[in-house]
Amino acid sequence: MAKQFKKIGILTSGGDAPGMNAAVRAVTRYALNKGLEVYGIYEGYKGLIEGKGSIKKFAPHDVANILNIGGTVLYSARCVEFKQEEYIQKAVDTCHEFGIDGIVTIGGDGTFRGASDLCKHGIPCIGIPGTIDNDITCTDNSIGYDTAMNTVIEAVDRLRDTCESHARCNVVEVMGRNAGYIALETSIALGATAVVVLEDANYNEANVIEKIKVAREAGKRNFIVIVAEGVDNYAEGLAKRIQSETGVETKFARLAHIVRGGSPTLRDRVLAAKMGVAAVDFLLEGKENVFVCERDGEMVATDIQEAIVIDKLYKSTFTPGMSAPEALKNYSPERQAEMKEFCDMRTKEVQKLLKISESISNYK
Repeated sequence: MAKQFKKIGILTSGGDAPGMNAAVRAVTRYALNKGLEVYGIYEGYKGLIEGKGSIKKFAPHDVANILNIGGTVLYSARCVEFKQEEYIQKAVDTCHEFGIDGIVTIGGDGTFRGASDLCKHGIPCIGIPGTIDNDITCTDNSIGYDTAMNTVIEAVDRLRDTCESHARCNVVEVMGRNAGYIALETSIALGATAVVVLEDANYNEANVIEKIKVAREAGKRNFIVIVAEGVDNYAEGLAKRIQSETGVETKFARLAHIVRGGSPTLRDRVLAAKMGVAAVDFLLEGKENVFVCERDGEMVATDIQEAIVIDKLYKSTFTPGMSAPEALKNYSPERQAEMKEFCDMRTKEVQKLLKISESISNYK
């Protein structure tokens, strides 16, 4: 029998992302319409540990006029203590004190690990992926990704204006943590001369420099090279080498946290609304320890632990203490094959984008 819910909490954790507020609003309004009480938990798991003073009962007006605001009105805080049993238990005690029956958590993979720990202690949780990096393998899109890309496009379009005026090159480093999705898609949208991402095993710096030389000889005045921040400590040095080897004046720009802020796009606001409604429905259906995943436009519930394993499988980030065979041993051979097939599909998608980027940036 599904658990009966009367009160739910909502929190945002980890890096902020445009559209988180739209998700907070959707969860709150929809849950209230379903007859539930909603409690906003400020500063993520830190607020849940601290309890009183960090938790507020929400009415509809508490989430009014926040759709267009970037960041998160519930604030966020990194909480390394939440990995310890003592602090997880404090969070559970807070839930019991306020009568919170379940929690909707909005954030990235670290947020979902925290949600999974709460589930193990009897507090049902549903996760909503909110991260500009779009690096949660099991969902097609995460909240904030579209806005981040549009922010990059706006910023680099402005850089291109001055590049054209002065016949320069700009090497632009964009956020994305260890994933190159922001860099890859924006490079296509911007008509960048080249893109540098960890996912490109065939990247060759000499080819990039040669491409710039050929284009300059053909009369091209401006050049944009997009570099994902996951290619650590690379972009600034690349700018110096391009200038040295091509004679093209080259500037380096790190957009950094500019990419994370700003008013969310329509796409992120709608995605947040869909995911927020789905999260409440999943809770009421008795689901827990899952996160809302967009697959081909549909909202589906994906087991958090399985999602974490798929993520590690795709990114090859298993630790020495937990190898791929050990992580997969709890799944049937058929399910393991499905998980690997899913990772292969993601790899093929990235390779297609890399091919498109390369094929339309040549200047021969």
